[in-house]
Amino acid sequence: MARARSRPRVPPRPARFGPARAAAALVLAAAVLAGCDALPWPEADGPPAPPSPSAPPPAPAADPPTGAEVERARALLRAAEVAPEGSGAGYEREEFGSSWIDADGNGCPTRHDVLARDLRRTRVADDCTVLRGVLEDPYTGERIEFTAEDPMEVQIDHVVPLALAWRTGAREWDGDTRVAFANDPGNLIAADGPANQSKGDSGPGEWRPYPPFRCSYAVTYIGVIDEYGLWLPPDDHAALGAMLRTC
Repeated sequence: MARARSRPRVPPRPARFGPARAAAALVLAAAVLAGCDALPWPEADGPPAPPSPSAPPPAPAADPPTGAEVERARALLRAAEVAPEGSGAGYEREEFGSSWIDADGNGCPTRHDVLARDLRRTRVADDCTVLRGVLEDPYTGERIEFTAEDPMEVQIDHVVPLALAWRTGAREWDGDTRVAFANDPGNLIAADGPANQSKGDSGPGEWRPYPPFRCSYAVTYIGVIDEYGLWLPPDDHAALGAMLRTC
């Protein structure tokens, strides 16, 4: 089974925005979009609770990937299998599980774990629901004030989309591996909702985050591909190489 990875590093943003965290190791409530990998949002009841001592600490300021991480990503990209996308026939979101699971056994579903990890100044209810927080969005560079009353504003994105993974190897996996992939924190990142929907099930050949995050995005994407033995369509392979050249 795949090893856990931390979220990709978010590089420093222009002065008007605060920094956000990430590492090299990337939900909708009403609809299931092929590339947004949406899952239901649990309702939060009652007044905001004080920050939970069991919640992960706010994400600290972070630097871009290290030179060693970038070089490793370049080596992995050179070794990656390159082939056209396979068929999407048979893909359903439920092939990767019908809801978020408690992947690490801490009593909280993956969505809440990722929100607590990626947002700062969070308030977390006793049931793990993140009631509010601030996201320095890695996809757009914008600062987002998140509240549970508007959960669609911040969504949990699969860096390597589930539908694309299906077309590049995951179709052959067993169910347990697909569920693990869908809940792997190393392939998950909290992101601006509209940006996530714009990305859909596109790979890096069709969609890219805002320029300062592209190096981190490529390092993370390549790590996930290597971890799970997925192949890369030619356009995605070329785009990842171009993004690594920005590192």
